[in-house]
Formats: sequence, C-alpha cells, structure tokens
Amino acid sequence: MCGEAAVTDRRDESWVALDTGADPAETSRQLRRAHAQFTSAGRVVRPVRPLVAASWQRSARARVSPDGAARVELGEDDVSAYRDSHQLARVMPVVRELTGAYAGDGEHVVAVCDAQGRLLWVEGHPRPRAAAARMNFVPGARWAESAVGTNAPGTALTEDRPVQVFSAEHFRRPVQAWTCAAAPVHDPRTGRLLGAVDLTGGDGLAHPHSLGFVQAVARAAEAELALLAPPPTRETIRLGALGRDEALLVADGRTVRLSRRHSEIAVLLACHPEGLSTDALLLALYEDDAVQPVTLRAELCRMRRLLGPDLLASRPYRLTAPVDADFDTVARRLGSGAVAAAMNVYGGPLLPGSQAPAVARLRRRLGDQLRAALIARADPGLLSDWAYSPWGEDDLPVWQALAAALPTGQRASVQSRLSALTAEQALTALPGL
Repeated sequence: MCGEAAVTDRRDESWVALDTGADPAETSRQLRRAHAQFTSAGRVVRPVRPLVAASWQRSARARVSPDGAARVELGEDDVSAYRDSHQLARVMPVVRELTGAYAGDGEHVVAVCDAQGRLLWVEGHPRPRAAAARMNFVPGARWAESAVGTNAPGTALTEDRPVQVFSAEHFRRPVQAWTCAAAPVHDPRTGRLLGAVDLTGGDGLAHPHSLGFVQAVARAAEAELALLAPPPTRETIRLGALGRDEALLVADGRTVRLSRRHSEIAVLLACHPEGLSTDALLLALYEDDAVQPVTLRAELCRMRRLLGPDLLASRPYRLTAPVDADFDTVARRLGSGAVAAAMNVYGGPLLPGSQAPAVARLRRRLGDQLRAALIARADPGLLSDWAYSPWGEDDLPVWQALAAALPTGQRASVQSRLSALTAEQALTALPGL
C-alpha cells in the first residue's frame, strides 16, 4: 500500500464507511480527489480506508477500467433457469420479508448474487431500481470485484465478510453516486460461499445500522438454509485426480478417463459447484491470455459429448450433480485434524503435470497443508510415508522431521539420505548451476 493509507484506520475494525459525525458530502469530495490520484498516478491517500485501498489495487491488477458498465452475462431466460435452481432461491422469501419494508421506505435496492458476483435478484423501490438498471445493476450482470472493481457485493465476496462501500470508494466512476452494504451468505453445513445480500441506495446507507442490518439478513438466510431439508440431488459423481495427470470420473455407473484438459476442467468445476463463466475458466486454465474463448468452448463441447448433456450444464458451466473428489476429502480430513486419514487418501499431488494456474495453486495449497500437518504431528510412520513417496523423496524439511522423530537407533538410513539431500541442495545453490 502506498503513502498515508498504510496508517491503520479504526473504521476498518467494523468495516463501516463513515465515522460518526462525518460530513458525507465533504468525505465524498475528498474520495473523488483520492480516486483521481489513484487512477492517474497509482497513489493512495487519505481518506481512503485500508479495505478500499486494497480493493482498488486488486481492481487495478485485474485491469478494470474506471469507466464503463458491468457486463450482462446471462439473458432473461438463462438467469431465470439458473436462479430457480440455485440454493439461495430457497431463502428468498425470508430475504424479501426482512428487507421489503426497509427497501421501500428508504428507497433502496435489494440484490442477491451468487458466489461469482452474478446478480440473480434485484428488487426494491422502483425509482432507484430503474436508476441502477442504467449502470447494468440488473439480474444476469456480473458484479465481481475482478470484473467491475470495488463494490459492496463484489468486495464482500472477495473479503468474505460484510462491507460498506461509500460514494467514490467505488472503483468505477458511474457507480460513485451510490452507497452499498453487503454481506456474504454461506452454506451452513459445508461453510461454502453461496453468494451475498446487498443493499444499494443513497448516502443514508453509510451508517452502521445498514451494515448490521444486511449482516442480520445474511445470517437469517443461513439459518433458514439450516432448517430446510437438503434438496433432492442426483447420484454423486466421484472424481479421482490425486497422483494422476488424467483424472478418473465415475458417474451413472460409468468410469471415464478424462483427458488432461478435461481433467483440469472437472477439478475446477468440482471446486465451484455454483458454476464458472467462460472468462473465469479461461483465467483459471490458461497462462497465455491470448487464448480465445472459442478454444475453451470447443473443449467444453467435446467434454459434454463425452459425459452427456445431463452431467455438464452451461451458462454458467457446472457439473449438475454433487462431486465427491479425492482432493476435497483430503482437505476436509485435514480441516478436522484427521491427519492420518487424510494421508490414507492422498495418492500424490493434484494433477501433477498440470500447468493451469488455478490447478497449480490448488495442488500447491493442498500439498503444503498436508506436509505442514505431517511435520507438526511428528509421527514417524506418516512422515515415512511422505518421505519415501515419489513426491517426497527430495523433501528436505520432511526428512529432517523424520530424523528428529525416530528413536536414535533407527536414524542411520534416514541420516544418510538427509546428508545426501543436504549436499545436493547445497550444490544446486552454487552460482552457475
């Protein structure tokens, strides 16, 4: 972070946009000047909050233009079918009951989006709703932070906590007449991010009450989801992608060996049951930003022919049945502290030959988490399983942990390997090698 914005700000303790007693008009003028400095010179100055400064910097890295409008990704028919099948559709009666009078009396707009920032419902007072529509704040439009810059629903999803965004804190200038408050909604059983609830209106929303209110609505939605019986689902898809470059997918009584690219797509869709757009998949799969969407669509068409249209849906792209993936099982067991059980499932790195950026991140994160848990547990048997595996044979910290965990009389062979590894790594660190 640049300049004065590195100074901590007590407002970020509650993520409220304005201090009590602050003049909204004067603060808005200061923010517009600060926004102009950032977009012209990349400098962040007061009164920009650290939360907003970090979001502006993410927006700039994503090459979001300060001008322009959100893109409508889903047409009326597509968004209707998608939202009717979305998990959040089941709690919309509660959301409407809690927000209806508040939005009507205050002339606000209530929006609910999915975890990718796609607006599914936009309701509330007709006058602000019509004004919001002029900047494509409409069902089917994508308001993720990476797509349109700093905004309450998009930033709440990125930060995974309630936020307010006031006036020129918005990254895009056409949105700076608005103030918004949003809170994320999670699946109460799995903790998975489902989307967010947003209130959009005038300066009056820059108040602690609106942030508390939208957070209460999100918690009520989560409570309602916990009370409702799980929706009927298809038979679970089983996906094995650990230790193999070509994943195995088992569904409807069939076992299919996927190609390397289809394996990457299956892994990413398993991680995003809510679905991914073409643009999101392009970013996740390809290092080269010159790859055209038509290339990916062709791959998805081939994958749909392989799996069947009932298993792979589009707009957004998603698997239509719950997925039991081996890498997800490892992560869940690690999360509950069952390190030995996680190691029993871990068959090796996730799609080890994949260079897809998102897959590489998942592979590195899972491997690092399991490796750290093994070292912390200091169980000689578990450490040996890792150290003597193909992916662990050169892992110096694990060999060191194994040597420390073994009784003195059993360390000879491990110490020999440890000495060889130490010498090899010292040699490769020499200049010119």
